[in-house]
Amino acid sequence: MTDRPIVVAGAGAIGCFVGGMLAASGRRVALLVRPRVKTEIERFGLRLTDFDGSETKLGAGQLALSEDPAIFHSAGIVLVTVKSADTADVADQIAQHAPEDAVIVSLQNGIGNIAVLRDRLGGRHVLAGMVPFNVIAMGEGRFHRSTSGDIHVGEDAGNTAAALSVPGLTVRASGDITGVQWGKLIINLNNALSALSDLPLAAQLANRDWRRLFADQMAEGLAALKAAGIAPVSATPIPMNWTPALLRLPDTIFNAILGADHEDRSRGALFDVAGFEAGTQDRDRLSPGRRHRARRAKPCRGAADAPHCCADQSGRGSRQRSAASDAAADSRGGLSARRDR
Repeated sequence: MTDRPIVVAGAGAIGCFVGGMLAASGRRVALLVRPRVKTEIERFGLRLTDFDGSETKLGAGQLALSEDPAIFHSAGIVLVTVKSADTADVADQIAQHAPEDAVIVSLQNGIGNIAVLRDRLGGRHVLAGMVPFNVIAMGEGRFHRSTSGDIHVGEDAGNTAAALSVPGLTVRASGDITGVQWGKLIINLNNALSALSDLPLAAQLANRDWRRLFADQMAEGLAALKAAGIAPVSATPIPMNWTPALLRLPDTIFNAILGADHEDRSRGALFDVAGFEAGTQDRDRLSPGRRHRARRAKPCRGAADAPHCCADQSGRGSRQRSAASDAAADSRGGLSARRDR
């Protein structure tokens, strides 16, 4: 099946980055895209930049681009990267156009997408996945990966994870992909605090008051999962149930414990802060090579005060609105009704 194309269904930021990295390694890749993205890639090509300063460029001719779901017709693997609200529609398109033996892999946020895909696709081979890193669409065909981590995909007899793993984009098979997805949801509870604080993660983690709020969020989420009989899998070497206690530590102890490992990006998104130490310089993820002084967090005395800690800050753009929306949707869909975004 490796000689058949990998088709990305709904190639936005994540889909373009993943598809581009696969194409750069010689895989046959097709992108089902919106007209705006298709026009952008046809004009500028695809430029993939990374937090480590690396850069990969592809010409528009190195990928197949289409707005027509008939592009699924010869797919060996379909990577689903649409927003959750579009999952049912894209599943119907896959059912209509993709070969029966194509492997369907969900690389979406949330918990419920895999159930929707399996319901709509009958007995087809559908795998859940988890993407730990963030990708930002910068315009003019550029997509920037701003955090680290390896993609996880449910293990299967065909070793789909290995078929998708290429240099610069490691994909690992997981025997407990559901636990991995719930683990990501717990970490993503911090999205709302990121929107409230308007701070880079490094600066937020440098302030114990903000860490305490995050710890409270995590503890409540973990308690809810425990009551539901769900065991989340940590994306870092640190057991997830230790994390709230670590976050509550005084700054000096917190820095001492994590300082030696802050450059190790394999630890995952929670402590992947590109040189985290209170008051030190922080790599500008949007422009590798530039450096800026991390903004210092305002003291925050508790949950009731959190909105006021950033009430006088301005310039909250799409990143903050998106973070708040993501956190709210994950909280609604994951911990209560088990729906997703």
